[in-house]
Amino acid sequence: MKRTVDVSVPLGPIHPCFKEPARVKCETKGEYVLSAEVELGYMKKGIERIMRGRPWQEVMFLAERVCGICSVIHNMVFIEALEQISAISVPERAALLRVIANELDRMQSHILANFSYCYTIEHETLGMYLLDVRERVMDELERITGARVTCAYIVPGGVRFDIRSQDVLHLRANLAAIEGEVTRYMRMFESGPLIGLRSKGVGILTREAALEAYAVGPTARASGMPDIDRRLRHPTYKTLGFTPVSRTEGDNYARIMVRFQEVLESIAIIRRCLDLLPVGPIRGGGIPGIGEIAYSGEAPRGELSYYIKTDAAGRVVDISIQTPSIMNIEACCHYMLKGVPSLADVSSTFVSADPCIACTER
Repeated sequence: MKRTVDVSVPLGPIHPCFKEPARVKCETKGEYVLSAEVELGYMKKGIERIMRGRPWQEVMFLAERVCGICSVIHNMVFIEALEQISAISVPERAALLRVIANELDRMQSHILANFSYCYTIEHETLGMYLLDVRERVMDELERITGARVTCAYIVPGGVRFDIRSQDVLHLRANLAAIEGEVTRYMRMFESGPLIGLRSKGVGILTREAALEAYAVGPTARASGMPDIDRRLRHPTYKTLGFTPVSRTEGDNYARIMVRFQEVLESIAIIRRCLDLLPVGPIRGGGIPGIGEIAYSGEAPRGELSYYIKTDAAGRVVDISIQTPSIMNIEACCHYMLKGVPSLADVSSTFVSADPCIACTER
């Protein structure tokens, strides 16, 4: 009788389908994956240690550099935490402009995540289509904030720049084009037989497992947990009345579809912001002072939390950051990868959780 030998198979840390270095160590029986563990530590920056003792003006820029793929939300959560400490008010126009920048950043992050997945399952044509449409989003982010990646757009009491009337017209026209293209590519993803074979029923994360692993963001919402979206608790988002996207399949297919649908939802949110945008100032004034707070926001990958302690001069005495990917990576390794039918599905399942190693290791 032929005996199948159990084998340990490492993927990474340098892998053509991973955006950043990480090693996934799999225990297999033939092609069947019995268990998996992730090994990090390849890009530690020590950025929290660098932040301590510095004035908030410097930490504001450092916060964006925790991660280049979701820099706007790091900027937003840090600044809003300072505003909570010092009771700094934000004009309505500035609050809506913050949401516009944040949702554009969410769109490009989700599109990049879906590109990575398509590339991983060897659907390179759809992946390149998605990269092309992401450039349109990045152009709009640059048009409004002045930069593509580290925008430094949100400041205490408001935003750095106002949006011009010609930019509003350009943004509306580009949103319509992006919406049409994303809808088309989402249908391609839904109906493609290769995509179905490689994605449906693979990497399943049940709702119970998602709760146990404290999964967040699209990874959790693809497993039937819509209420986990932190935007439901944000005062500006509450006025916009959006409904979080969720699915119940909990597999690779569901996670990618949630991101596609959230791109369309972000377009709808931006349009509502433009419709409601009042005439008025973009800064309310105020200087951060002494205080201590734990504050959270919804990053593209899920809940992002900052604990900040400042002194009377506005220096950051202590800071701790909890990013969403650490929970999603654990959920992926302990639940999603367990039992995938082949090693080829390990990389695609890992990428479907959209792990951000830069955020996780800091």
